[in-house]
Amino acid sequence: MNITITDSAQEYLSGLLDKQGIEGMAVRMFIQQPGTPYAETCLAYCRPDEVNETDEILNLPKLKVFIEKNSVAFLDEAFVDYATEKMGGQLTIKAPNAKMPKVTPDSPIEDQINYVLYSDVNPGLAAHGGEVKLVEVIEGGVAVLQFGGGCQGCSAVDLTLKEGVEKTLIEKVPGLTAVKDSTDHTVTDNAFM
Repeated sequence: MNITITDSAQEYLSGLLDKQGIEGMAVRMFIQQPGTPYAETCLAYCRPDEVNETDEILNLPKLKVFIEKNSVAFLDEAFVDYATEKMGGQLTIKAPNAKMPKVTPDSPIEDQINYVLYSDVNPGLAAHGGEVKLVEVIEGGVAVLQFGGGCQGCSAVDLTLKEGVEKTLIEKVPGLTAVKDSTDHTVTDNAFM
């Protein structure tokens, strides 16, 4: 795990923690909706009773940072800095792998699927105003997907699902056996026909 939190950011965050007046207060770092175009890097207070045993711990000179297990791969190469400005200061968080993490054959199947959807599938669907996202992986290695934008209600969605998305995912994600569409295609408001 390669996360950089500069001295100025540590100083700033440590000051915020001290103001909370709670012994053992730390910082939690995580990604909301990791591996998607909507990924957001977050820092939050972490009380001692909110620590999960699966958290990765980053012990820094001025503070302790708990990293959610599911966010670790997405936070690789993250950089947190604090710059003082005339009107106060600015905390900056950059996580270049939040939307598209580095994946390996050992990465969880969900991460591998999201990576292929984000890098290979969605750029092609975007030409029609569409997108697809992973809802869950169910027993038997079946990915449940949800189409949105111009794909929802599109008359060619079955062909896109079987010949495009499923073929690509099964080819690139070991252990995946099939895909299933959870989208309600009776809604055709924005459909690309």
